[in-house]
Amino acid sequence: MTGTTAPENRFFPLEHGDRRVVVLDSATHARRHAATSDAPARTEIVVNASYAGVYCARLLEELQPRATIGLDCAIGKDGAGVAGLWFFEALGIPAAAVRIEDVEHGNGADLWENGIISRANGFALAAGVRPGMSAAEAAAVLLAAPDDIVLDSTEREIVYRGENGHDVVCTNSIADALPEDRDRNVLCTAGHTGRSVVDYIVGFRPWGFICSDGGMGKDASGIAALAPADAAGIPGAAVSASTARMGDGHSTYFDGVISACNELAYAAGVRVGQSAVDAARLLATR
Repeated sequence: MTGTTAPENRFFPLEHGDRRVVVLDSATHARRHAATSDAPARTEIVVNASYAGVYCARLLEELQPRATIGLDCAIGKDGAGVAGLWFFEALGIPAAAVRIEDVEHGNGADLWENGIISRANGFALAAGVRPGMSAAEAAAVLLAAPDDIVLDSTEREIVYRGENGHDVVCTNSIADALPEDRDRNVLCTAGHTGRSVVDYIVGFRPWGFICSDGGMGKDASGIAALAPADAAGIPGAAVSASTARMGDGHSTYFDGVISACNELAYAAGVRVGQSAVDAARLLATR
């Protein structure tokens, strides 16, 4: 009895100047694609239906891609399903992954047609890729992105504009707050909410804040700043470190799930188990 092999799909759905998108069923097809491709280095967005891990990233890097999009494979143990995003970030290459719930493994066409972005590295975010975008939308953004994407270490961005003038701002640390945030903006940051950040919170006085719980730690020290912030009249909350990447304010906002909040935030409608997106918007509109 002989087995059957699915035909290899490779197609080029988008072009922009000398750049193009190539869709592959697998990162393992990268070398075969390279053998028949005349594309110069850093001109192809490689969309592939393999997990966005380090092994696949190494295979794809041989193509010298401009950017990549793969599968998140439900993130997995030790974040292995998307670890390649940070491999590429270290190389200055934008990379993203789509939710595995929406697409078939090993089917590049299905990824292209039905993929929804779940994760993106710093360079992809700086280019304009966002969780919730379709794979095709994200690829188009990456295709048109400038060559010289520069990462600000704070990765500061207004992600929601409140109707009453109180915006939601992502930044990687509460220490990166600006004078313009005082009594105005809700900050979604990505450090712990321990005692060492009390001075930053009370000193900068944001309209509200959401940080990480840092895994809680001994004596719930990862959220020790919530009570002093409450006493200072500042509503705040923390997301579970198991749901959002520490050091990445965008992940706090897009991925985080609330694990704790102070009384002022609770009065504004924030609840444990709520998404950080919903909680931040509640704080902005209170």
